Amino acid sequence: MRALFAIKGFLLFSLIAFLNAFVDLGHKILIQNTIFKTYDGDVQIMLSALVNALILLPFILMMTPSSFLSDKYAKNKVMQYSALSAVVATILITIFYYLGWFWAAFLMTLALSIQSAIYSPAKYGYIKELVGVKQLASGNGVIQAVTTTAILLGTLAFSFGFESLLSNHYYRQPEDILPLIASLGWILVLLSTIEWFATLKLEQKSSIRKEHEFDTKAYLSGRSAITIMKELSSNQVIFRSVIGLAVFWSLCQVMLATFPAFAKDIAGIDNTIIIQGTMAFAGIGIVIGAFMAGKVSSNYIETGLIPVGAMGVALTVAFVSFAITPFLQAINFFLLGVFGGLYLVPLNALIQYHAKAGQMGRILAGNNFVQNIAMLSFLILTMLAAYAGMNSLGIFAILLAVALIGAVYTITQLPQSLARLVVSLVFSLRYRLTVLNMERIPASGGVLMLGNHISWIDWAIVQMASPRPLRFVMAKSIYERWYLRFIFEFFNIIPVGTGGSKQALDAVRESLNNGEVVCLFPEGAISRNGHLGEFQRGFEVAAADANAVIVPFYLRGLWGSRFSRSSDRLKTLRSKQSFSDLIVAFGEPLAINSDRVAVKQAVLQLSVDAWTSYTETLEPLPEAIIKGLKRQGSEMAAADIIGSAMSGHRMLSASILFSKQIPTDCHQNIGILMPSSSAGIIANIASLLKGKTLVNLNFTASAEAVAAAIQKADINTIITSRKFVEKLSNKGFDASLIDKAKNLLYMEDLRQNIKKRDFISMMIFVRLMPLEVIKARYMTAVKAEDPAVILFSSGSEGSPKGVLLSHRNVISNIKQVADVLNTERDDVVMSVLPLFHAFGLTVTTLLPLVESLPVICHPDPTDVRNIAKGIATFRGTILCGTSTFLRMYVRNRIVEPLMLESLRIVVSGAEKLNPDVRDSFKIKFNKTIYEGYGATETTPVASVNIPDKLAPDTLTTQVGSKLGTVGMPLLGTQFRIVNPDTFEDLAAGEDGLILIGGNQVMMAYLNDPEKTEAVITEQDGVRWYHTGDKGHLDEDGFLVIVDRYSRFAKVGGEMISLGAIESALKPYINEEVEILATTVADDKKGEKVVLLYTQEQAESEIKQAISEQLSPLMQPSKLFYVEEIPKLGTGKTDLNAAKKLAAHAVE
Repeated sequence: MRALFAIKGFLLFSLIAFLNAFVDLGHKILIQNTIFKTYDGDVQIMLSALVNALILLPFILMMTPSSFLSDKYAKNKVMQYSALSAVVATILITIFYYLGWFWAAFLMTLALSIQSAIYSPAKYGYIKELVGVKQLASGNGVIQAVTTTAILLGTLAFSFGFESLLSNHYYRQPEDILPLIASLGWILVLLSTIEWFATLKLEQKSSIRKEHEFDTKAYLSGRSAITIMKELSSNQVIFRSVIGLAVFWSLCQVMLATFPAFAKDIAGIDNTIIIQGTMAFAGIGIVIGAFMAGKVSSNYIETGLIPVGAMGVALTVAFVSFAITPFLQAINFFLLGVFGGLYLVPLNALIQYHAKAGQMGRILAGNNFVQNIAMLSFLILTMLAAYAGMNSLGIFAILLAVALIGAVYTITQLPQSLARLVVSLVFSLRYRLTVLNMERIPASGGVLMLGNHISWIDWAIVQMASPRPLRFVMAKSIYERWYLRFIFEFFNIIPVGTGGSKQALDAVRESLNNGEVVCLFPEGAISRNGHLGEFQRGFEVAAADANAVIVPFYLRGLWGSRFSRSSDRLKTLRSKQSFSDLIVAFGEPLAINSDRVAVKQAVLQLSVDAWTSYTETLEPLPEAIIKGLKRQGSEMAAADIIGSAMSGHRMLSASILFSKQIPTDCHQNIGILMPSSSAGIIANIASLLKGKTLVNLNFTASAEAVAAAIQKADINTIITSRKFVEKLSNKGFDASLIDKAKNLLYMEDLRQNIKKRDFISMMIFVRLMPLEVIKARYMTAVKAEDPAVILFSSGSEGSPKGVLLSHRNVISNIKQVADVLNTERDDVVMSVLPLFHAFGLTVTTLLPLVESLPVICHPDPTDVRNIAKGIATFRGTILCGTSTFLRMYVRNRIVEPLMLESLRIVVSGAEKLNPDVRDSFKIKFNKTIYEGYGATETTPVASVNIPDKLAPDTLTTQVGSKLGTVGMPLLGTQFRIVNPDTFEDLAAGEDGLILIGGNQVMMAYLNDPEKTEAVITEQDGVRWYHTGDKGHLDEDGFLVIVDRYSRFAKVGGEMISLGAIESALKPYINEEVEILATTVADDKKGEKVVLLYTQEQAESEIKQAISEQLSPLMQPSKLFYVEEIPKLGTGKTDLNAAKKLAAHAVE
């Protein structure tokens, strides 16, 4: 609802709708109350019906002119002139009141109604222009509620004023009453004037259609009305919706005309305030019902409310004759309104949704025409019944019969919608459904919906999200289960056998050609790893030559539910959430002949939209960490391989107590100089609880780089450890760099300051208090958009850059990775990468905290012997590292294969995975290394290979990894391959610049807008990071990295990949030898290739490989022996240092 009122002009438009209804109703109430006071019995019923008839007649006679005006002219202009005419009419009405001219005032009801007839199509047409299709149902709900509130308040206000002004006065005729209440006319004048001024402020949303001309002859002969009625009836959804609205409002008109006589003659009530107030409860009910319908139909149209509303209306009409007391009647009218609101909102939304562009005015005018013909007919029948002597009870009995017929009809016409509503109400106890881009579903014509298949109930969720009924394609093996078949037949499911069948595919094509919506899941099976599987070609055959379009969709939120094939642990973890957010995102229609590659890319793109919506519901990092540690409770949260373990409660308590010691004069960015350890984790959590932005300093970088980071991030407070600084100093670290900090906090000192009783008290508090209390007491409030982390990039190609990541960046990447990891109950994460590394911080430190996974820390990623011992001791299951670090496990003879036996997933990132490392690791440990890809600027994970999964029932494999690739993009992430010069998208298989889009793309480079603009572009609401890498996507969406563009040498005008040189040589030289190709300047050719290598005795072997495996153009000009290839602290090759080393060697 907030989103609606955030739309510019919607609040003003709501005020105009309120004033319009208030003024129209005010005059009618005064006339009806005058009739009530001066007439009885059948005359009273007939005159009351006549007043309502005068209100309805213009909507019939003015149908064609009002639709013409609404379609030709800007709708805000039509409302402006209509409002001005209301000012004139109310002035005349007030004059007639003072003169006591009852019949003149009576006829002015017709004048106001003419104004409303012109106003109405413009008003309802303007709703769609103002709020769009996505918010159409909610917008109608609000306007319906506002209008009904105006009617309610107008009824009470004018009835109260009427009774007050008549008290203690004698009157017999209507002419006696009007002068007594004439002062109320000025209220009508004032409010209509305010309404007019308000319409002048409405923004124009459409232009004048000069081609529209009014055909007077057609109007007078009735041909215009017939044309509009044909247009109205050509769409069955619109026509049935109009009939439904007409029946409801006709019932209401008769009840409003008849109830006063019922109250006076049978219930013995003669006070107009009580009578009008009782009927006004229907208005309150409509307000409540409309808001309920708008909430249920948030972002989509819930047609299941229609039969529910129809049944409720029939029940309340049945009860009206039995409720004698005003209290019971008030309750009954209230319920009538509630069910009416549930009934009206989706019907109005369906009419607006299905009306085509440029047709809205005529459709809405035709709607008014039919409704008012029906209401006028019912009122005429009511007058005839009263004239014939039928009392109010007899009229109510006829109304009941009509209501029952209408209820039965709607149930028979919308059985699927009713069933869907029941299912959605059950799901609403656990799930919140959000629909994105519903307006992209064509209102008519054949539509083939294609999307991901994540759970057993995907079909129900997609049906809930669609405003049109769907036919699903389902595996025949499931369809033929006897206990489910009757449900599938009820929903008109199309069964299809394994590999497809001609009959089923023909049925799909026939349905599409008949203008139906067919939904199928091109993966052919429910996902077993949470990711997209291969899209089968069956839909291409079914769609061939069909008269339809393809609408892709992406469903997010059911992975981890009991209906998915995720791990039991993930199901347990997700089930502990009070609500899960389900998101269905629809894409732009595609041509019916689109192939599986195009459709899969469209679905992956939609995953970004869905994840964007999802991440808007996520809490910032400190809250997520508190929740995760609370969930772990007394179970182990973290441990050092050489040290003790800490439970979730213990770690949270320690973090809170440490955060309380961070000084108040600490700047926003706080420096942390700690290794991967329990203490390092506590320092990071404590800083987050204090609302600070983490800057984990790279202690392996040069002194200049560390000093620059401290200065650039404006750090005046650094948290470190005396023991760790001492170790660093022994390795050449310049401790004076941190001594300059205003606040230098040593973990040993902070721990010493914590008294034992304070720690015990905090443990009790953390254990007993709920999350909200802990947050309120010890967490500084931050927003998801606020900076959470500053990571200084590796600087492998130049000076490090400060990458600014928000809480949303980090938490979204954590959730993305957690989904593809599909965590098991016994998972234990090995945290051996440094905290200053994006992968080490996000994936192996923060992810376990948020997802309640035990994390085992070790400060040195090269100490593979102790890491392997830790894996064996704690039964570690998830290990992440670089190719360089993973090679050490293979080479170290002390690391036995059984020590790594518990590992479930081994992931390599940060640098290209060496094929020798991959193969050797597999041979020694029988473990597959899954290569991933990303960048510090993407928080960092963008893609990763994951284990293949076998479906035991069909013995088919869902491919999660492909050799030579870095996997598919994480769901919620998208790759684009573009021409680096023109940025035009390239086809699958074509090499180009890799762009990464998604919620994990950084905010900016710290204090460097120029560099930020150079690598970040925004298109269609998605921010794209220019990676500088060259690669391509295959047909299944897996990414192949060729090399970095900066790692291409331009020799004599030819581009040579340095990575390709290394890859060609490595299989033919000793695996103990490291090589690196780089470039130096050359006067003749611009650049020349230089090869650096370790182990001096390998020179002849390398030369032979060069001559045999490389073309003359690719052969290095020089070979230089070096003691070691320069490395960064993360294990990546320091390309910048290597280039300088080569240049020095050449000299």
